[in-house]
Amino acid sequence: MSRFGAQDMVSPLRRVMMKRPDVAMAGADPQKWHYAGPLDLERVRSDHAALVSHIQNAGAEVLFLDEDPEDLADAVFTHDPSLVTTEGAVVLRLGKPLRRGEEDLHAQFYNDQRIPVVGTITEPGTVEAGDCIWLDPSTLIVGLGFRTNQSGLHQLSDFLSPLGVAIHGFDLPVYQGADACLHLMSMISMLDHDLALTYQPLLPVRLRQLFDERGIRYLAGPEDEFQASGSLSLNVLALAPRQCVMVAGFPKTLELMQRAGCQVSTFPGEALCLKAEGGPTCLTRPILRG
Repeated sequence: MSRFGAQDMVSPLRRVMMKRPDVAMAGADPQKWHYAGPLDLERVRSDHAALVSHIQNAGAEVLFLDEDPEDLADAVFTHDPSLVTTEGAVVLRLGKPLRRGEEDLHAQFYNDQRIPVVGTITEPGTVEAGDCIWLDPSTLIVGLGFRTNQSGLHQLSDFLSPLGVAIHGFDLPVYQGADACLHLMSMISMLDHDLALTYQPLLPVRLRQLFDERGIRYLAGPEDEFQASGSLSLNVLALAPRQCVMVAGFPKTLELMQRAGCQVSTFPGEALCLKAEGGPTCLTRPILRG
């Protein structure tokens, strides 16, 4: 079996990169990093460990980033700095300036794992993987906003088109502004190849039309839980088709997915996810699915 390749969002998760929260994150200035308040390292570690347990119990191998640079408080959110294709990794360039440097951690990780790097996004391009959603192995949709720009989209297309991947770009709304973290994945989580959990008011019209063309059913996430969670009620990680994990505390969203045939497990995320604006998808970089 291949050691890498994750060109979809829902096939069984086999290998994943994660980083344990450590002193860099716990000691970060909440105002500078746009956290809701100071982080309690013990509680943050406990929340993260609970997510790791769910992933391991689903049969996935978790590979940890060990470095903890003091100036990279958000490095725990391993999803954003890279993508992994069947041919190797694409190292991205983050749109949030404070996070620049996380890309180097990922490049070193892939070198250590002997996973080839097939492309690197360079200035002035920016791409964050939170803006990238695989609809199938040959179709990637990308949100264009404050974190991912047109130059980055063009570079990404240059790297992926030789692999037979078509990229569709969609403009994101301003919503809460440049300082807030709004990714395409803030409003969409794929639960199965033909099922998505979405926040309807922010969904691009052309993207909804694309879903209709492809026969992808979309569940409308409850407004109150989306607002109360800062979008994290929709941040759902598929461990396999319709087998998901999410932050605890959003019963209406949970019931909505269960009625659609999903098995959903939950973990406590108040100390880590809700305070630092990142859910289970943000905390994981899939290396191998299938």
